[in-house]
Amino acid sequence: MTDSTPGGNVPGFRPDQLEGFRIGVTSDRRSQDLIDAFERRGAQVVHAPTLRIAHAAHDEPLIADTRAIIAAQPDVLLATTSYGIRRWFEIADTAGLGHDLVDALSETSILVRGPKARGAIRATGLNDVGMSAEETTASLVTKVLADFPPGLRVAVQLHGYTDERQLDRLRAVHPEVLTVAPYRWADPDSGDDRVKKLIDAVIGGAVDVVTFTSAPAVDALFSAAEALGQDEDLRAALTGDVFTAAVGPVTAAPLLANGIIPIMPERYRMGALIRLVCEHLEQYGVIRLDTRQGPVALRGCLVDLPTGRVQLAPSALVLFRRLMKAGGDVISRAELAAALPGTVDEHALEVSMSRLRQSLGVPGLINTVVKRGYRIDV
Repeated sequence: MTDSTPGGNVPGFRPDQLEGFRIGVTSDRRSQDLIDAFERRGAQVVHAPTLRIAHAAHDEPLIADTRAIIAAQPDVLLATTSYGIRRWFEIADTAGLGHDLVDALSETSILVRGPKARGAIRATGLNDVGMSAEETTASLVTKVLADFPPGLRVAVQLHGYTDERQLDRLRAVHPEVLTVAPYRWADPDSGDDRVKKLIDAVIGGAVDVVTFTSAPAVDALFSAAEALGQDEDLRAALTGDVFTAAVGPVTAAPLLANGIIPIMPERYRMGALIRLVCEHLEQYGVIRLDTRQGPVALRGCLVDLPTGRVQLAPSALVLFRRLMKAGGDVISRAELAAALPGTVDEHALEVSMSRLRQSLGVPGLINTVVKRGYRIDV
């Protein structure tokens, strides 16, 4: 990934590019790549892997599946992930089956889901005969059904979880479908409360963007929110001020199913996702307003004022963001109170507004409109 270059050598890199922004990272595998890239640019990162990669306590099931595939000498192999292929062949080598596995697949027509899986296959000394059109398991299965005659032995390297729908499509045409699962997705450990903290941060407006690199991670986040009774609040936040970023269309699908429209890079790669998040925050994440007290810019949790830069606490930030977005229009007390987390009465709103004004330190920037609400003085 190009972003692994030290900060000063990355084209377009600025250490203050994401200053003030808070980014949620939900991935487990390769999460450090995302975290490092965002933190080097000044962002605050909330890491909450909604799923973790789990290897079996013992490798015997994987070895047994490998022996079955070696014995079957499949006509077609579907390679879905580079990590899965690498781990599969590493375990096979450890069990003394590496040479036999390569030999058994030497005459097999290997189809890959994407370029990374292709690279992993070629690293074993094998080669592929084609790639899926959309870098998805569904399109990979479609290619098998379109390009090969029925009645073949087909092996599938599973990626994280079993997609029974796609396996059923294969079984309807090919009588023998073998699978191998080098790793599985698993829920976080019971003592890990990072997902709950991320959900609270999203709902409370303490995160600007949440990134996703797998569809199961999206499902897991909403399952966790549902268990906490916060799924509707989470959905509202992700269709409101907090935006989402998905690495590709498969990852985006469960977000779209929830009415959430994520940003998505044209190339379904981690580096492209990082660049897109940076560009999107710079272009759409900064709210600027010319006021009677001078220019004001809200950049994540930071406010650039004529008097300097101020960092706002979560509740103050919620109020100020609503006022800035209104562009000088009056926002009612009821609307501002509803935006704050929890049940807020008029007195609590006045206290929060007083704290916001004290944090800003610019008299007259926020006007009270009697019997109506509040506005930025533009």
